[in-house]
Amino acid sequence: MAKAATATIPIVFEAGADPVRLGLVESLNRPGGNVTGVTMFSGVVLSKRLGLLREITPDNRAIAMLFNPTSANAQIDTQDIEAAARELGLAVHLLPVAKAADVDPAFAKLLERRAGALLVGSDPFIDTQRHRIVALAALHMVPAIYAWRFFVEAGGLMSYGSRIIDAYHQGGIYTGRVLRGEKPADLPILQPTRFYLVLNLKAAKSLGLTIPPTLLATADEVIE
Repeated sequence: MAKAATATIPIVFEAGADPVRLGLVESLNRPGGNVTGVTMFSGVVLSKRLGLLREITPDNRAIAMLFNPTSANAQIDTQDIEAAARELGLAVHLLPVAKAADVDPAFAKLLERRAGALLVGSDPFIDTQRHRIVALAALHMVPAIYAWRFFVEAGGLMSYGSRIIDAYHQGGIYTGRVLRGEKPADLPILQPTRFYLVLNLKAAKSLGLTIPPTLLATADEVIE
């Protein structure tokens, strides 16, 4: 980790999870030290994604979560989703995928454990496998929710999260400010101001699902 390597060189990060819980900074408003950056708070919206999944599969009692066990926020995310699932009375099956060869066996376990829906974790490696994951979810008729819009563009059912491009833009601005002499300790952690719900009606139809009108009405984008 870059933070462990230096206490003096300024560092600007872009993190998916809560940087305080990850130990990157002391607090969001006062990072302290030589580190600041942007968080997409992907973990914070896990419970919201689970709720959306439940909304379109109300009779389902078990879900699976695809996650990368080597990710820095894997433990936090899995703990959060297990807690959220308990509140909804759902069983949750954790499916670790750390390499491409893990994806197909993970879906085999999903079917074996009779999970009726899938929550796909936010992780750079998982993002690279999006076409395979979306294809397997369609093949096995498993409703799935993703963190990013590009999964829905690839044929996925739905996504809910902030926009990666916004985080990159904010990270670039902070990098420029640090290069001009500002101290990371004085720059509060930037957080998403909006989350986007994207629905794919073609995917829903192929899964035999009817999207509730209330969900359609609140969607930021509906792909036909």
